Amino acid sequence: MKIAIAGTGYVGLSLAVLLSQKCEVVAYDVNKEKVDSINNGISPIRDVYIEDYLKNKELNLRATMDYKDAFLNADYVIISTPTNYDDETNYFDTSLVEDVIKKVIEVGCEKTTMIIKSTIPVGFTDDIKVKYKIDNILFSPEFLREGRALYDNLYPSRIIVGGKSKSAHVFGDLLKSVALKEDVEVLYMNSTEAEAVKLFANTFLALRVSYFNELDTYAEIKGLNTKDIIEGVCLDPRIGNYYNNPSFGYGGYCLPKDTKQLLANYSDVPENIIGAIIKSNETRKDHITEMIKRKNPKVVGVYRLIMKSGSDNFRSSAIFGIIDRLKKDGINVSIYEPTIKENTYHGIEILHDLDLFKSISDVIITNRYDNELDDVKEIIYTRDVFTRD
Repeated sequence: MKIAIAGTGYVGLSLAVLLSQKCEVVAYDVNKEKVDSINNGISPIRDVYIEDYLKNKELNLRATMDYKDAFLNADYVIISTPTNYDDETNYFDTSLVEDVIKKVIEVGCEKTTMIIKSTIPVGFTDDIKVKYKIDNILFSPEFLREGRALYDNLYPSRIIVGGKSKSAHVFGDLLKSVALKEDVEVLYMNSTEAEAVKLFANTFLALRVSYFNELDTYAEIKGLNTKDIIEGVCLDPRIGNYYNNPSFGYGGYCLPKDTKQLLANYSDVPENIIGAIIKSNETRKDHITEMIKRKNPKVVGVYRLIMKSGSDNFRSSAIFGIIDRLKKDGINVSIYEPTIKENTYHGIEILHDLDLFKSISDVIITNRYDNELDDVKEIIYTRDVFTRD
């Protein structure tokens, strides 16, 4: 079986590595550095499992910048290109997804089944079928964590396929067969329901983050011990001890855009909770900024832009909201982020010398604590009460 994968981010690359254990996989990307890296057995993204598999496993995987080479004679084309949210249109930018669809049609792959893995609005797949007069396309949501993407494919919480055709069942069986976890539940449903599953699942996770952040805000203002309260609350098995470590707000690639897209889908449906989650995240950043300002710093040092440990990605990290607020209030900001080689980032000074960074900072803020900061604990501000993600 030949499988083509369009896009080699966390979703695409983890699936490429996963499926190339059993199938011929050709990964298509327009980024030459990524393509060359994959062909040299080096992961272009930070993910321990992907790095290990590329280095040590026998994989039938190659990458190319030629979409015809990738798509021709493929049994499946998995689309995992970015779909950033456009605040002006209240809609995901699905142009890259459609670009792949048009290329598959152009190549003449009538028997190829296209699987959309990119996050899309509810109803998108059905609209595409009408727009391009095709039926060989379905949606299958992914439930992956940045930095743990391949692990989450090897040990999936569930597999959902938005289709009930023979090719949909073959794809579902394939994903199950390459998983290391036993007894993975596979659900088959219409693509529209599968699209809704993705948005509602991520919005619920954003709700949990916001809930425990508001708990922490209350405890911080009232002088209470956040950790004790959370531990007592989460011993209730109906609540559970997960996704409960306070932060500067939810961020990353998925939660901010998915909550906004779900709210947009409610344009003609009554709601209160979905919109409140988004507002809560902004209120949290306002609160964090106010607590930092109360320390009267002249220079605020930002230790790492990454959203969480074990990741090299800081897209839509909540800490940017804090930085923007501090700058508007006239507070100088310096950043220590070793993954950035330049001396400035969005007009803000990047320091590469950790000791210098510490010495010039009146307050150092960090979304997640690191032992590198042990010698300056007295000037650290973080809400990471469990020192973990």
